[in-house]
This record gives sequence, C-alpha cells and structure tokens, in this order.
Amino acid sequence: MNNCFNGIYKGKRVLVTGHTGFKGSWLTMWLLSLGAKVTGYSLYLPSVPCNFSVCKLDKHIEHITGDVRDLKKLETVFKKCKPEIVFHLAAQPIVKKSFEDPKLTFDTNAGGTVNIFECLRKNPFVKSAVIITSDKCYKNQEWKKGYTETDILGGDDPYSASKACAEIVANSYIKSFFNNKNSTRISTTRAGNVIGGGDWAADRIVPDCIRAFSNNRVVVIRNPKSTRPWQHVLEPLSGYLWLGAQLYSSAKLHGESFNFGPAKNVDQSVKEVVEALAKHWGNGRWRIDNKKRFGKETHLLKLSCEKSFKLIGWKPTLSFKETIEKTAHWYKRYYLQNGDMYSYSMAQIAEYASLALKRGSHWSRKIK
Repeated sequence: MNNCFNGIYKGKRVLVTGHTGFKGSWLTMWLLSLGAKVTGYSLYLPSVPCNFSVCKLDKHIEHITGDVRDLKKLETVFKKCKPEIVFHLAAQPIVKKSFEDPKLTFDTNAGGTVNIFECLRKNPFVKSAVIITSDKCYKNQEWKKGYTETDILGGDDPYSASKACAEIVANSYIKSFFNNKNSTRISTTRAGNVIGGGDWAADRIVPDCIRAFSNNRVVVIRNPKSTRPWQHVLEPLSGYLWLGAQLYSSAKLHGESFNFGPAKNVDQSVKEVVEALAKHWGNGRWRIDNKKRFGKETHLLKLSCEKSFKLIGWKPTLSFKETIEKTAHWYKRYYLQNGDMYSYSMAQIAEYASLALKRGSHWSRKIK
C-alpha cells in the first residue's frame, strides 16, 4: 500500500465529510491504511447497523458530529484540524427521501456544497479538494451511450436536481474564487451506483437483498429491468484518491470534472444483480413488486469514463462477477462468522490494490 497514489497521503491531514456513510466509511479506512490523519465530519449514522459502527471507525479517527448546513461549525472544524486535503461526500443520498423532503435534500446537497466552498475559500491551507456528486447530476435522456463530463446537467427528481445544483455551485466558486496559482485545487467527481459490504441504507437494492436473505425472507424488487453502472465501492474511491493525490501535486486538473464508472460491458439490470446475489448467498429468494411507484425513476443510466482514462490513467479493476463476490463475501462474514469487520475490510482494500497492480492501474504503483 505504500506505493499507492504516489504515497501522497502518508502523514497528511485529511477531512472527510459524510465519513459515516457507505462510501465515506470505506474511504476513511483506505486513507487510514495509507497513513493519513483523518478527521470525519458527519451528522448521523445512516442506518443500524452501518459500516462506520460495525468497523468501529470512531476508535481510529477524530470523529466529529456536525451538519454541513451549519456553516459556523464547519468553519470551526476547518480551523481546528487544518486539513491539507478535503473529500466532500456529505449528502442526502436517497432518491425516495428526496420526494418526501425535497427542501432537506436541496439544503444539504446544494447548500452544504456552498458551505464547503466557503470554508475552502477562507482557508488556503487546504491544497486539494475532491467534491463528490453523482452520476444522476446529468439530465437523463435514457441514452444507450455513456454520459460524458460535458453533457448537460439536470434532473427531474429532487435528488438528481440537487446534485446538478452542487455541480453548478462548484463550477461557479472555482471560476470566481480559485483562479490563481496559490488557490486550493479542486475537482468534482460523478460515479454510478456503488455496491459492497457494509451498506444497510434504505431503498437500495443490495441492502434490501441482504436484509431479506439474512432473515430468510423474500426480497421485493421494483423496476427489475432498470440498468445502472454497478461497481464495487472501492472502484470510484480509487479514482477519488488518485484525483486528490494528483491535485495535491499539480494544478493541471484544477476545475475539471471526472466520471468514475465500471467497464463498458457492465450494464446489468436490477434483476441480474438480485439473481447474482441470491446465488452467492445460497438460499436467496425474491419477487417483483408491480405496485405503483413513488415519483419518477430512470431506467437507463451509463457513464463514459474515457476522460478519466486519458487524463489520469484511471480504469476500473473488477468484473461484475468479482464485484458481486466481494460484496456477498463481506456480508456473509458479518452475518455468519461474526468476524472483525475492520480487519476484514482492510484486507479487502489490500486485496483490491494488489489486483489493481497486477492489472496495470496507474494509481497502484509508484510513478516518478
């Protein structure tokens, strides 16, 4: 692991907002494995259980409870921990909840991003920042081709629209306030649906399956034909970390946006994901719910990652089969073996990095 990301993170002070979330908790563990000094800022635990609590991450980092909508507290945290690198993931991440509470969704996802940029603007000791939004920030045309970073932003549902707003906020702040050689270097990232061990969020297909399978119940799925750019959680995180490291070292990528998604041939439907999980679990059962849906959901969503490959040499590592296997193994370890999930998660990160090295990923080896 010492050679990953050019060793940039060793000894660095890193702030992760939304560190108690699914992505945030895995990112926190990866940063710890790289030798970073991590401060986490998050309002709540997203579920019971959740990856953050199961892996007991509060014992390994400075854990601060706080709301990204609270600018004064956020400013205090920046002054106290003086981060050199920031990863902003804090968000209201559930589409269904965005219909139930659209104001909270916009206030958190758009307004929270404004507050992060205010803190970056006032604290030039931050050298690089990666702002994580979502693949759903694009105006969905139900295209079969992958969306590129220059495609139009939009969103019909409140969640998607709030993420498009966050991207517009980022672009405006970067162009207005971070345009000299001493400015914090900032990029935004857009990733597809991530899966992996430790996610118990409501209204997500993998957690729904695991909750049902672990209790010998039938999982009920909606929109079985919907396709998503499914990828293991470590895939986009490798992109975030590689981008953050390169921003720290150079201004070349400042102001750019990047997609991080699976290989072109990974376009499985919800039904295929459920079938694969059920097979690996051993006795999983499922059925389709034909009732009327809440709001509007997209059926086809795919990203083009050509820019990430060309500009930073990033590419996905895992096949769909490997993604499902790693996900199922993590949950089976938790439910059936009651193991030390922090150590097991760290081992999965090390295994992933080793596999990425064998498959030629730039970030996994020292680059002069």
